[in-house]
Amino acid sequence: MVEFDHFRKEAGMPTFTMSVSNWVDKTGAIGIFSKSGKNGGTYAHKDIAFEFGGAISPIFKLYVLKEYQRLKEVENNIYGLEWNVKRVLSKANYHIHTDAIKKYIIPKSGYTQAKEWLLYADEADLLNLVLFRCTAKQWRDANPQRVLNGENIRDMASINELTIMSNLESLNSILIKNSLSKKERFKILNETAKEQKHTLSKIDYIKTLKKDKETTFIDAQKETSNVDFNKNLKGLLNVPPPKKYK
Repeated sequence: MVEFDHFRKEAGMPTFTMSVSNWVDKTGAIGIFSKSGKNGGTYAHKDIAFEFGGAISPIFKLYVLKEYQRLKEVENNIYGLEWNVKRVLSKANYHIHTDAIKKYIIPKSGYTQAKEWLLYADEADLLNLVLFRCTAKQWRDANPQRVLNGENIRDMASINELTIMSNLESLNSILIKNSLSKKERFKILNETAKEQKHTLSKIDYIKTLKKDKETTFIDAQKETSNVDFNKNLKGLLNVPPPKKYK
């Protein structure tokens, strides 16, 4: 632009002056204008105003940067808060799930009290397989450091996964109450999880991301994950009849 070159050449001269009106008239600039008179003044788009403010006052620029950082932290904490809420809800529904196991599965199993935990773990892994495609033990083997930190498979889940897990726990407790077999329950739970994943992923993509970038599988096992999944599923759905204990 010819006019800009002219301004640039004269900018360092003592006689050089520049007004907003002159700048707009000469360059056709938009986003800023000057109005004379009683209610006059200089008005600019907020982006331009922030730039001027930052150039004039380092303190103002610092305030803008600090406020931007604060707002980003709030934005991130919104997802963090929702994750925590979903985690609490999942834990609450877990008690509903275990209560159904206690009332409707354990009495028919013949297990001693010392071995009842096997049934709870077995049902929990059924849900883990449906949602995470791995058992709790496989996750622990793949993430030894996280285990040492006191974390478990659900601590790495996304907001959507925790939402679905909470729903699956509630649904499975109803299916258990209605005496459906494990195979029948798996089929219903699996279809439900797929449908909910598809629906929730369209609402907010960020909520589909895991809390941590690390995956629940060892990278070396990814190629055989489907084989492992089928093997795990077969083992869960074909549990031999429990032994009777006196």
